[in-house]
Amino acid sequence: MTKTSAPAFGEADLSNCEREQIHLAGSIQPHGALLVLDDAAEIVLQCSANAGAFLGLGEAPLVGRRLASLPGTLAARVAAQLDAPLHRRPIAIRARLGEPARDVDALVHRPADGGVVVELEYADAPVAVRPDIDDAAQRVLGAASLRALCDITASLFKELTGYDRVMVYRFDELGHGEVFSERREPEREAFLGNRYPASDIPQIARRLYLETRVRLLADVEYEPVPILPRFSPEHGRELDMSLCALRSMSPVHLQYLKNMGVRATLVLSLVVGGELWGLVACHHYAPRIVPFQLRAMGELIAEMVATRISALESFVQTQSELVVRRLEQRMVEAIGRDGDWRAALFDGSATLLQSVGATGAALVYEGQVMTAGEVPATARIRDIATWLDERAREPLYATTTLGREMPAFAPLADVATGLVATPISATPGEYLLWFRPERVRTVVWGGDPNKPVIVGADPRQLSPRLSFAQWHERVEGTSDPWGKGDLQIARLISGTVADMVLQFRSVRMLIAQDQLDTLSRQVRGASQPMIVAGPTGRLLIVNAAFEALLDPGHPALRLIEDLPALFTEPLTLGRRLDELIADDRPWRGEASLESARGQPRPLTLRAEPVYASADRKLGYILSFDDAADRRAAEAARRHFHDGMLDRRLASAGRLDAAGERDYREVLATIIENAQLAGLEITYGDDADAMPRQLDAVRASVARASELLEQLLWHAGGD
Repeated sequence: MTKTSAPAFGEADLSNCEREQIHLAGSIQPHGALLVLDDAAEIVLQCSANAGAFLGLGEAPLVGRRLASLPGTLAARVAAQLDAPLHRRPIAIRARLGEPARDVDALVHRPADGGVVVELEYADAPVAVRPDIDDAAQRVLGAASLRALCDITASLFKELTGYDRVMVYRFDELGHGEVFSERREPEREAFLGNRYPASDIPQIARRLYLETRVRLLADVEYEPVPILPRFSPEHGRELDMSLCALRSMSPVHLQYLKNMGVRATLVLSLVVGGELWGLVACHHYAPRIVPFQLRAMGELIAEMVATRISALESFVQTQSELVVRRLEQRMVEAIGRDGDWRAALFDGSATLLQSVGATGAALVYEGQVMTAGEVPATARIRDIATWLDERAREPLYATTTLGREMPAFAPLADVATGLVATPISATPGEYLLWFRPERVRTVVWGGDPNKPVIVGADPRQLSPRLSFAQWHERVEGTSDPWGKGDLQIARLISGTVADMVLQFRSVRMLIAQDQLDTLSRQVRGASQPMIVAGPTGRLLIVNAAFEALLDPGHPALRLIEDLPALFTEPLTLGRRLDELIADDRPWRGEASLESARGQPRPLTLRAEPVYASADRKLGYILSFDDAADRRAAEAARRHFHDGMLDRRLASAGRLDAAGERDYREVLATIIENAQLAGLEITYGDDADAMPRQLDAVRASVARASELLEQLLWHAGGD
């Protein structure tokens, strides 16, 4: 297809609606104008067809003109921003422009193919934003639950924007959306609780929601204003409009809204941990333009809401992790008291079940089955373990449709439609299992999810479904879904049980010499590096996982005293191990393993004596864990707190310099919100994810601070 005949957005048909080129719109909404400048922001290369009229210049051609030749202060204001990182997100400026001169809001950014894009909208008179932002920050920070926060968010945006309907729209693990909270005019039908299939928001649109956090549609009936010329005279490609606020909407999306009877929308992204958690969707049933200043306030509030969501979700996770740690402590105490950890696991069965949200659990270990709650018969639990052995081994297996995965288990639906299974050792048939029953339920969809599109006579004309009447689907053969938090807690409990299994078997190996061969294979095959030594310090087992950490051709290891030579600080480690042997003093700390292949490898070492009785020592167990993740988490904590201090000092200095000390209170509230989120994250056990989560919160604070500063500059005017 040639350049002259290619439709904007690409061809939208049933086979490629996911690939619709939303970012190559080729046109804008008519409530503003757009200019495309060269890299130096001096020459107009392209412009929207309405740019001349918007500037009061009539039909005068703009392409090829110098920006400085346009009446007003725009050229100087744009030039002042050229050293800023304009490729990441647009920067807002206010200028006087046109004939007669009037105030305009301009959004300036650099698209991926180069050049400078300037979007223009007529500016309203500045309003005092501090009271609204301060009130919003206090209400958001005071939300004690996710439900309360979303209700507050819907109310805030209803008050701020005046739209007929405001919804907080939340995505689930499959990408389907649910109206989680709603505020509406009394005459409007309630959408609360409605679900919408993932296909209603294609993946390319979700990516753009991450890049452009605020999207305004002023009137669904608008006539698109083309960009002229359509293809860049410099590189011959269409303008990438990913970051453009005025970008025309997809025809499919416009028809979707028309079918709903919606006339205007404002949508703000809720980004948590770098992922699209949900949307604040505002619908109006008449044309509505929201000025830039209110949109910027909304974006700032959305950032605060996303930070609070992160804090609340991390708090729930942390509380569950504390429960798991208490369970681990009870298991350790049970070993010392009774010689068996399993009783402690099932004596606290409420912990075992409630922390994962399961109705039943089973431990399959050394041929025995122990259960709690509502579970299948023992024989069927053994069948499930055998079936799991036949599958490819996974650290964690989860399903909500066990009967569909394996029809032989369909009769177990009343207790075991949902299953989470984790192996607790390298031995086949040993698992920790959690169960959930079938939940026959009615899901309310906003229209038939099986009929998302209608194809017209012209194969390029694709229309969303016409009906948004509530469509009720009876769902059978599934359990309630396992959430990310459920699975993380299952991993923690399973890891604790696996540690108990490994340590318990190590002890039994020392006690029962006749079982040495069998148990030795289990220990040697463990994924955790481990060394077992006799009472004199002679090494009995150095497992393969520890051997894999060492350089080829390392000196032979016969005694505990041989180990310090492998580490970067042999004297310190040697002293600790001498105390272990001489004084039976257990030790836990960090040591870095020498490596000819690169940097020393940090390890967490736990060394403990093992007793058969109070007066008879059997030997020692030394176990190792990679400490790199924990060090990275500690570095992330320091980086986060240093970043918060730097952000507070830098932003406070700029606000003081601008003579707006009152805004420091808003800044303090934003940083308090972020520090609370950071505190909850750092108390978590997921050290691998902690740096990414903290960086996401820190980036959100930086973004909120920038928005606050822009609002201050904007309110100050020219």
